[in-house]
Amino acid sequence: MSTTTDTGHTPADRRRIFFIALVTSFLTPFMGSSINIALPAIGSELGADAVLLSWIPTSFVLASAIFLIPMGRLADIHGMRRVFVPGIIIFTAGTLLCAFSWSTPLLIGFRLIQGIGNAMMFSTAIAALTAVYPPGERGAVLGINVAVTYIGLSAGPVLGGIITQNFGWRSIFYAVIPCGVFIIYLLLSSRDEWMERSPGKFDTAGSVMYGLLLLSLMYGLSLFPGPESLFFIACCVPLVIILVFRETRTDSPLFDISLFWHNHVFAFSNIATVINYCATFAVGFLLALYLQFNRGLDPQSAGIILVAQPVVQAVFSPAAGRLSDRIEPGIVASAGMGVTAVGLFCLALLTETTPVPFIIAALAVLGLGFALFSSPNTNAIMSSVSRDCLGIASATVGTARQVGMMLSLGIVMMIFSVIIGRVRISPENHLQLMASVQIAFGIFAVLCVAGIYFSMARGKIRKREDASRDR
Repeated sequence: MSTTTDTGHTPADRRRIFFIALVTSFLTPFMGSSINIALPAIGSELGADAVLLSWIPTSFVLASAIFLIPMGRLADIHGMRRVFVPGIIIFTAGTLLCAFSWSTPLLIGFRLIQGIGNAMMFSTAIAALTAVYPPGERGAVLGINVAVTYIGLSAGPVLGGIITQNFGWRSIFYAVIPCGVFIIYLLLSSRDEWMERSPGKFDTAGSVMYGLLLLSLMYGLSLFPGPESLFFIACCVPLVIILVFRETRTDSPLFDISLFWHNHVFAFSNIATVINYCATFAVGFLLALYLQFNRGLDPQSAGIILVAQPVVQAVFSPAAGRLSDRIEPGIVASAGMGVTAVGLFCLALLTETTPVPFIIAALAVLGLGFALFSSPNTNAIMSSVSRDCLGIASATVGTARQVGMMLSLGIVMMIFSVIIGRVRISPENHLQLMASVQIAFGIFAVLCVAGIYFSMARGKIRKREDASRDR
C-alpha cells in the first residue's frame, strides 16, 4: 500500500514527476547545442542564407523568452500539470514537424512551436519538483536536475555531430520524439495535480505587450541596417514605457516592477544575468559555423571540440556554488564575469589557422568563467528577496537568462546581416564569416567587461544598505 508524504504525494508519484523533470531538463539544452552543430548541414540542404540560418536557433529562444513568464503565471492559476501536459505535446509535435521541414521558413516556424512547448515545460518542471519533495530531500533532487541539464548541454555537440554526420540533421529531431512520447505516456498514467492552484487574474494585456516588445526587437535586429530595422527597434521604446506604466498599476501584474525599483541588488544582479548570457550564449552557434566552414571540420569533430566548455562548466559549478556560501556571491560572480571576458577576448583572436588546442583552452576558460558566475549570481539574486518573493525572483532570473540568450543571437544576426548579407555561406564569403566571428566575440568580450561593473555594484549597494540598517 502506497503512503503519502507531507507534500501529499506518494513516493511513486514523486518518482514519476522526478523522472519527467529530468528528461525535460535534458531535452532543452541537448536540442539547442546539437542543432548548432547541424546548422551547416541544414543550410546546405535547405539553401538558407546567413541571416535565415541564424533564425533557426533564435526562433526557439525567442518563443521561450516570450512565453516563459506568462506560462508560469498560468500554471500558478490553473495548476502546473494543466500547463505541462499540453506543453510536452506541443513540444513533441513541433519536433516532429521540424524533422519534416522542407524549407527554412517552415523550419523556423516549427522551431517557434517547439519554443512555446519548451516554455510551458520549463516554467513548471522545476517548480513541480519543489512542490512535491519535502525540504529535507529537495536540495538533492534539484542538484541532480541541474547535473542532468549540464549532461544535456555536454552531450548535445558530441551526439549531435555524430547523428548529423552519420544519419543526417533530421535524425536529431527523430531522436528526441520517443522521449516526448514516453513522457506523455507517463503523464497520462496519473492524473493527479502537482500543486495547489493559486486563484488570480492573468495579465493578458501585459503578456501581449511583452511578447510584441521582444518580437519587434529581434525582427528589427535581423533587418539591420535597413530603415525597417530602425522602425521596429524604435517601436520598442513606447512598448517599454506602456508596459512599465501598466504593470505598476494593475492588481495582477505579469512582472513585479517594484522588485526592481526598491531592491537594487536584485535589479543589478538581473542586469548582470542578461549581460552574461548575452555575451556567451551565441558562442556555440558561432564556433559551430567557424569550425565547419572556416576550418573544414566534419560535424562530429566540431562537436568534440565544443564539448570542452560545458564539461568544465559542469565540473566547477558545484564548487562555485559552495564558494558563494562562504564568500559574498557578488564577488565570486564578478570574478566569473572577468574570467569569461578573458575567454571571449581569446576567441576574438581566432583566425583560419588558429591551433585547435588554443580553441579548446579558450572554451575551457569560458566554461570556468561561466561556472564562477552562474551559481553565485543566482545565489545573490535569491538571497536578495524575502521568502514570499522566491517564486517571482526565480521566474525573473529565468526570463533574464532567456532575454540574454535572445539578444546574443540577435547581435550575431545583426552582424551577419551587415558583413555577410542575405546570401548562403559558401567558400566565396568565408572571409566575411571569419570577420563576423571576430567582431561578435570582440563585442561580447566588451559586454562582459561592462557587466563586471553591474556585478560589482550590487556588492557596494548591499554594504551601504547594511551600514544604514546598523545605524
